[in-house]
Amino acid sequence: MTIIKTDEQIELMRKSALLVSSTLSEVAKILKPGMTTLFLDEFIGNYIKDNNGIPSFLNYHGYPFNSCISVNDVVVHGFPNNNELKSGDIISIDVGVILNKWHGDHAYTFVLGEAEDDVQQLVRITKQSLYKGIEKAVTGNRIGDIAFAIQEHTEIKNGYGVVRELVGHGLGQSLHEDPQVPNYGKRGSGPKLKERIVIAIEPMINMGSKNVFTEKDGWTVRTKDGKPSVHFEHDVCVRKDKADILSDYTPIEEAEKNNANLFVCE
Repeated sequence: MTIIKTDEQIELMRKSALLVSSTLSEVAKILKPGMTTLFLDEFIGNYIKDNNGIPSFLNYHGYPFNSCISVNDVVVHGFPNNNELKSGDIISIDVGVILNKWHGDHAYTFVLGEAEDDVQQLVRITKQSLYKGIEKAVTGNRIGDIAFAIQEHTEIKNGYGVVRELVGHGLGQSLHEDPQVPNYGKRGSGPKLKERIVIAIEPMINMGSKNVFTEKDGWTVRTKDGKPSVHFEHDVCVRKDKADILSDYTPIEEAEKNNANLFVCE
């Protein structure tokens, strides 16, 4: 059942989403080759707690970390570990928080060091597709309008693989609510979007085929062909004329530009 939020609840959710944004911006300030994803995960957990939040991924259905950090061919749900990051790595960091009982949940993909042209293009197109989907998150449209906008920009126009097994979702006092928000679909199909529902829109796009598999840990999702995958995610409130993005990439992008270790795909 889709839960419509009050304006007061939406503002509480904005605070939760912005705590995720500031967490990711702090990561963007320090990210560099030689760092481990386990160190980053501990940094993320401490930052959230220092700002009166609770890491919402930790112990969620048994997930053992504060964040999901997915490198190169890992699509999502990557386990932080002690492997050192290196120049050329593509790193998707997905963070969730609970603040004042409300969830924030979004993700950003970083590129360490120099990036090949095809990687730059994948990052650029995936990020663009997120905003293409958000444009359709207005009252009276349908889930399929968001889904098709993302699929059209990534798969139909650019030949990338849109992951089918993993989708965006509603968000509120639960980390995952109705409706599901796929990144592929047919215009005009699916549930109608109602004003003041909050959804996490999150394209997960592969450089190669759409096919993925889950490792034996039950969480880590990788591309079957071993090619890179990119993930971006915003928390969005459906409104009548224009979607209201509750999360904010601005501080993340500023930190990214000021970190010489990161490649900015503009």
